[in-house]
Amino acid sequence: MTMKDQPYLNVKGRIFDIQRYSIHDGIGIRTIVFLKGCALRCRWCCNPESQNYEMEEMTLNGRRKVCGQDITVREVMETVKRDMPYYSRSNGGLTLSGGESLLQIDFAEALLRAGKDLGVNTALESMGYADFSKIRRILPFLDTYLYDIKHMDPKKHKEWCGKENTLMVENARRVAESRRTELIIRVPVIPGFNDTEKEILDIAHFADSLPGVEEIHLLPYHNFGEGKYSGLMRPYPMGDAKTPSPEKMLLFKGSVERETNLRCQIGG
Repeated sequence: MTMKDQPYLNVKGRIFDIQRYSIHDGIGIRTIVFLKGCALRCRWCCNPESQNYEMEEMTLNGRRKVCGQDITVREVMETVKRDMPYYSRSNGGLTLSGGESLLQIDFAEALLRAGKDLGVNTALESMGYADFSKIRRILPFLDTYLYDIKHMDPKKHKEWCGKENTLMVENARRVAESRRTELIIRVPVIPGFNDTEKEILDIAHFADSLPGVEEIHLLPYHNFGEGKYSGLMRPYPMGDAKTPSPEKMLLFKGSVERETNLRCQIGG
């Protein structure tokens, strides 16, 4: 059976964007597929149109756009195939993001499987908010798991993100112990939430305890998504919060590298 005959290519899911020629969210040049729907409501979310699974309209730069598209794996792979020459030159590939891709597990699994059948590198940007049985399904088709850990305090996590972090922390450990994929911990550095040396080091020490984890990314807060909230007729939860200074980010990076065995990178 050739790839064009595979039944999983007909699996349909809901996305809100496909970003081509990205140099973030994985090695090399990436094609990033953004899946719609999320279980969390992080105050700093830069893609608020990802949160609801339902279709919705947003106004940006005076123009109305529909946020959401139902699409098959086969249709997504047509874009991926066009981008493959860029992957071969940069070791790039396909990344799934969101939202939380694990909420559309059949679609996410089929996309990653199709990517591997094409021979491209695959990555998933996710916070691991799902039963581990779902995560186990995607691991055979996943090269790199970019795993968000936002805070180690369940109470503060729930206050700022809408859910506590117990499941996500446990799943990070289980992914690491599986040894099935490269696991990189990513930390959004958010003013008022986790932007102290202690809070960053708490996450870094946890990451350092995970078997096989060698790398952590610190992602400075930005307000690039603020206009989307206005376009969706929603208030922007972060108000006038400022991006952490380069000096502060370098301080965190130095602390992580002194106190753990992890490679620390600013930005993703």
